[in-house]
Amino acid sequence: MRVRPISPDRLVELLAERIAGLPGAGLPGAGQRWLRVAVDGAGPARPGALADALVEPLRLRGRPSFRVSAADFLRPASIRLEYGRHDADAFHDLWLDDGALLREVLDPLEPGGTGRVLPTLRDPVTDRSTRAAYHQLPPGGVLLLDGPLLLGRWLPLELTVHLALTPAALARRTPADQQWTLPAFARYEAETAPAEAADLTVRMDDPRHPALVERP
Repeated sequence: MRVRPISPDRLVELLAERIAGLPGAGLPGAGQRWLRVAVDGAGPARPGALADALVEPLRLRGRPSFRVSAADFLRPASIRLEYGRHDADAFHDLWLDDGALLREVLDPLEPGGTGRVLPTLRDPVTDRSTRAAYHQLPPGGVLLLDGPLLLGRWLPLELTVHLALTPAALARRTPADQQWTLPAFARYEAETAPAEAADLTVRMDDPRHPALVERP
């Protein structure tokens, strides 16, 4: 394994090239399949910022993209908070509504699917449906999903990117009111080994100076 420093701008370009070159992407135009890409990482690794940064480079490569965040597909509070507001195991196991994410976002982008994607499901603050309108992703479009703890769930994805933090960096950069989630990320590392499960891993101890993990 080799760890290679890379600038944030170069990282975005590299990922855009990798996505545009995925098998089945084909040439811009009708008849292409949709692509589903996940940027996985704890909040301090800024997976949402990286996913956002990919939108324009993909557009320039003829790949319209659409952003979805796992934070908008959480289960109702009655399920998420059944064991209290600060239960790390519940955060790991119960918070993400995998079924809704599959049904409303990922499965419609299977070959022969409708291409209709729901951008948001539930407001995590009000715990109410967002009543969002569906978005029609054109053929060849790219779904960019971001969030924590996404790997190891058997989600159908064409590319997965894991933004890795050392335990010390994660603890240092996690806000005080979120420190209770740290055991969930320790469990994720132990049970899922996301750096090995992902197609690409980027070390993000300092987001200003990422490093690409290159496997043999």
